[in-house]
Amino acid sequence: MQKLPRKIELLAPAKDYETGIAAINHGADAVYVGAARFGARKAAGNSVEDIARLVEYAHIFGVKVYVTLNTIIYEDEIADVEQLVNELYNIGVDALIVQDLGILQMNIPPIPLHASTQMDNRTAGKVKFLSSAGFPRVVLARELSLDEIKDIHTQAPETELEVFVHGALCVSYSGRCYASQYCFGRSANRGECAQFCRLAFDLVDSEGTIIQRGKHLLSLKDMNRSAHLEAMLDAGVTSFKIEGRLKDSSYVKNVTAYYRAKLDAVFSRRSEYERASQGKCSPQFTASPEKSFNRGFTDYLLVGDKSGITSFETPKSKGEYIGKVKFVSRNYFTVVGGNFNNGDGACFVASNGKLCGFRINKVEGNRVFPQTMPPIESGDELFRNYDCCFEKELQRPDVPRRLALSLQFGESKFGFRLQATDECGVQCCIDIPIAKEKARTPQRDNIKNQLLKWGNTPFEVKDIDIDLQEEYFIPSSQLADARRELCSMLLAEHRKPAACETAPKDTAGRYILDRLDYCRNVSNSYARRFFKAHAVENIAPAFEVEQPAGATLMFCRHCIKYSLGWCRKSGAKHNYKEPFYLVAGDGRRFRLNFNCKDCQMEVVATE
Repeated sequence: MQKLPRKIELLAPAKDYETGIAAINHGADAVYVGAARFGARKAAGNSVEDIARLVEYAHIFGVKVYVTLNTIIYEDEIADVEQLVNELYNIGVDALIVQDLGILQMNIPPIPLHASTQMDNRTAGKVKFLSSAGFPRVVLARELSLDEIKDIHTQAPETELEVFVHGALCVSYSGRCYASQYCFGRSANRGECAQFCRLAFDLVDSEGTIIQRGKHLLSLKDMNRSAHLEAMLDAGVTSFKIEGRLKDSSYVKNVTAYYRAKLDAVFSRRSEYERASQGKCSPQFTASPEKSFNRGFTDYLLVGDKSGITSFETPKSKGEYIGKVKFVSRNYFTVVGGNFNNGDGACFVASNGKLCGFRINKVEGNRVFPQTMPPIESGDELFRNYDCCFEKELQRPDVPRRLALSLQFGESKFGFRLQATDECGVQCCIDIPIAKEKARTPQRDNIKNQLLKWGNTPFEVKDIDIDLQEEYFIPSSQLADARRELCSMLLAEHRKPAACETAPKDTAGRYILDRLDYCRNVSNSYARRFFKAHAVENIAPAFEVEQPAGATLMFCRHCIKYSLGWCRKSGAKHNYKEPFYLVAGDGRRFRLNFNCKDCQMEVVATE
């Protein structure tokens, strides 16, 4: 028997209802969205009513909607979580992305649960445990290489693997960053990250010598793995996830359309893979991720290379590289390599090492006239971080997603019958009970024209088969009424709730650890009950509940010593006295530990 193609999902972020619709119209097979509470992006919450509207539109095309409940949960929030899960289940949400394992002990309906990357999922043992605990899908840590992903898939082949493919990067393993909570009382595990890793620091040694001054030493470039999609597919990835639930609609449109085209190109020559949803998308622009917010791009450890992952100069968007400054005059400069447009935003790294941005007032050939002349010098590299023309293209009205439709119109014993079959295989028919009145002139063109008028609906007629023994007169109003009613029937079929899932069944044995420290984020009795049921007796409370003295605040694959060319494994040396410290603008100091055995840098509280 021939093996069916594996359905592959492009998963896009949705800050709100409008952004979710934009993602669907530009090729997403699934969207993930935050509810009003308990999502890891507190600023991207949505009402149950808005999520219901998004579900209704998404399900027309077989697009899934996942809701993020991926914060740790406090004891007094249990009842609210249970109520919210029931509400989301009732509106047809396809799955919840969760971090707190206490949810498995709550009184919730049989809704699928996905294990968030904030559970720190980076080993086959962890993935196998989560799968046996009731999670059909696990979101892997961003830091994993292709070989590591493949190994996990080999050992847990039935588990769907969701992997980030594009967007901003956290420098610490997700779910194991406590710097924001420690410094500002804003927990990343509660959706309130203050982006500590984007701040400027001095790097000093134990004798007070300043090694680096005012650099963004924990800031990473943005992920872009578009060159490795086929390799990721072959490694076992099921869902390609775009980061960005705080990003605007223009960003989501552009990046989603870009990855849709890239994946479809692979599917066109690899029949063992196919897209996970239906419907034709028609972007009104040529997608280019360089034109949306980015700090420069990295594939981030996917092929084992740690070089070029940092953005020390700035945590802001640099955009796309245009060219170099050739000549500087009093009120303009010339550029070699590329072209700007009137109204563009541009930036460069000034001689003081800081990113400097400016707006372009006028362009004449290769001469660029800024609104205000920046401190630019010959040889400076120029980037466009706002493309005026491209943004205008993105602001054009979206073309709605369409399902291809085949129509058959013919006679019945009651009069006439109109039948429709869409590309999902949904089929509906309607009878038109009118007397058969022979016409004096040909009618087929008029019948065809009337049946083609599906207008602003999710359907687009691909072909029409008209099977009539005679030329019959059929009033245009009757054909229009039948078409509208058939459309309503098709939509009703698509919006029917999916078959009820069975409740996740926990068949897991012992947990992978015998004791849990604060990094396992246990913040309620339900989570403690879960771990105790899996043979864990020694359980420390979450950092947010009880802060241990001298705690490690970050666990990073990024290594400052490596970035400065001092990796011990390469034999490189420096003349500074360790330990090193990061010193923030407010004077706070954080010790750096370098765990070379595990290739990990740790940021430690010193107070």
